[in-house]
Amino acid sequence: MKHAFVFPGQGAQFTGMGKAFYEQSPKARDLFGQANELLGFRISDVMFEGSEADLKQTKVTQPAVFLHSVIGFLCLENARPDMTAGHSLGEFSALVANGALGFTDALKLVSIRANAMQKACEITPSTMAVVLGLDDAKVEEICATITDDTVVPANYNCPGQLVISGTKTGIARAMELLKAAGAKRVMELAVGGAFHSPLMAPAQSELQAAIESIAFNTPNCPVYQNVVAKAVTDPAEIKQNLITQLTGAVKWTQCVQAMVADGATRFTEVGPGKVLQGLIAKIDKTAATDGVSDTLELAVK
Repeated sequence: MKHAFVFPGQGAQFTGMGKAFYEQSPKARDLFGQANELLGFRISDVMFEGSEADLKQTKVTQPAVFLHSVIGFLCLENARPDMTAGHSLGEFSALVANGALGFTDALKLVSIRANAMQKACEITPSTMAVVLGLDDAKVEEICATITDDTVVPANYNCPGQLVISGTKTGIARAMELLKAAGAKRVMELAVGGAFHSPLMAPAQSELQAAIESIAFNTPNCPVYQNVVAKAVTDPAEIKQNLITQLTGAVKWTQCVQAMVADGATRFTEVGPGKVLQGLIAKIDKTAATDGVSDTLELAVK
């Protein structure tokens, strides 16, 4: 019986996020202070009082979700993960939770990643769409038929839910083909660009240089990384997988399946919202799930 800690990615943000932690914990207040200084602006004010539009800017969203998750985890008294994983951006939170990265180093990388991705989004008009009720293999097959545009599977969220990523024109064509193939629903997402696709390649060199400049520790427990969907403990491999993740698919379904196969029976989501808890329940109905989103208490279920 192993306890997995999992961390959400971009899209889970909400106005007021992290404020409860700030009010409950002197340690949380200190960590928010460090973040404000490192980032050069008061991200805590944006998180606590900012509008939905303020929080949707990639350069704000990614550090905000990371801070909510990591500060929540670091302020827990009895959090002892046997394994960790994060969805996309959440992988950086998972690496703080298992000791591979320190708080400030991880925040620097998240900020660099967010700004590099923002710039990549501005180069090519691109987007993402969620596909519901179609087998992964069928979605992959349809994406592969569009050869004159970029369209790729990006997020394997749970069985029957796959997000695709690509150019605006490519996604529009794929959406029509997927509907015709019998998808229950195909919906374009309100995102800045084609994350986890080859269109993020311009961001890779900047992120790679930043990652290579930082020393990663050998983690206290394995991280199940998005691009390989298996336990990883080697710092060099962790670094390479983080770089590859920018243009590679998030294999969340496969990560959860691998954690269950390796003994995980309880999953605790730390960070804004309950998205991962919902996905995990659909991936494996036997897994127990709970979350830490607004109070610094680890429920036992």
